[in-house]
Amino acid sequence: MKDLPKISDLDIQGKKVLVRVDLDYKDLPARAGDVSGTKRQEALLATLEYLVERASEIILLSHRGRPGGKTDDSLSTKPVADRLEDFLRKKWGEEKIKRFNMFIMENLRFNPGESLDYTRDKEAKEFAEHLAEEGNAYVNEAFASSHRKHASIVALPGLLPHAAGFHFVKEVENLGRVLENPRRPVVVIIGGVKEDKLTYVEPFKKFADRILIGGRLPTFLPEDYKEEKVVVAKLNQDRQDITLNSIEEFEKEIAKAKTLVVSGPMGKFEDEGQRLGTERVLKVASESSAFKVVGGGDTQRALSTFGLSDKFDWVSVGGGAMLEFLAKGTLPGIEALLN
Repeated sequence: MKDLPKISDLDIQGKKVLVRVDLDYKDLPARAGDVSGTKRQEALLATLEYLVERASEIILLSHRGRPGGKTDDSLSTKPVADRLEDFLRKKWGEEKIKRFNMFIMENLRFNPGESLDYTRDKEAKEFAEHLAEEGNAYVNEAFASSHRKHASIVALPGLLPHAAGFHFVKEVENLGRVLENPRRPVVVIIGGVKEDKLTYVEPFKKFADRILIGGRLPTFLPEDYKEEKVVVAKLNQDRQDITLNSIEEFEKEIAKAKTLVVSGPMGKFEDEGQRLGTERVLKVASESSAFKVVGGGDTQRALSTFGLSDKFDWVSVGGGAMLEFLAKGTLPGIEALLN
């Protein structure tokens, strides 16, 4: 497993620390059932508490939405800061909140340099150097964004003493268990609606014994699609859920698993009439004695809907980042911390 630089080894006493976080809330104030947003706030707690006791100032760096390198008041991080402050106040109490010096910088993506290629683009390099001037050290606690080669993810570690946050390290350790000498068979369940998830099937075949494909994804495959290790669900007539036969087939495969990865729901579970596939697949997965990990906002919402959130060994804060890590064994944000 990759030996990431630890925050406990970083000299931060009395220093200004830049912390890359992922608080990319789409809806503010928080919509009902925004489980992934809450999960990402909770993931920050251990790192923030450690820094609060030692650093003179904590500067949080985050993006929100895709403003395209231009200022967009509707995507400001100010309401994000308010929401985080409310969360910390409930966790820590009013007295502790008053004692520390922490604020969140404006949306990084308002500057075009954040999203450009740091290795080739002068504007990205200048933006990273500008950010680095604001602090004495850097901590990455944004696993969910670390599959992107953005300035705040890949450039800042090269400009400041740096480390991975506590939760970031746990992400790498737990997801690494799927790749390094996993208990077999390894079963991966891929669902949801994004066609690009199918690009992960080939790399996943390197470590998985079975890949189960549901959600809307079967509609993007040829009808005669056949691949070793891959089981493709059939969909109901309205294509909003998988069929009963497919549910039962998936349940049989899941029952054999010793390592289990779940990414994406089986159907439009938000509608009561379309949730059978997602509910039954997640339920049998949750009851498995396998080492089981899940990731992605929709998956977390489904787990919350069915009361299964605490039934898995690891719930990743990253959907795309989790898939990228499992496909490649690393992420740009990880390599930046190591190099």
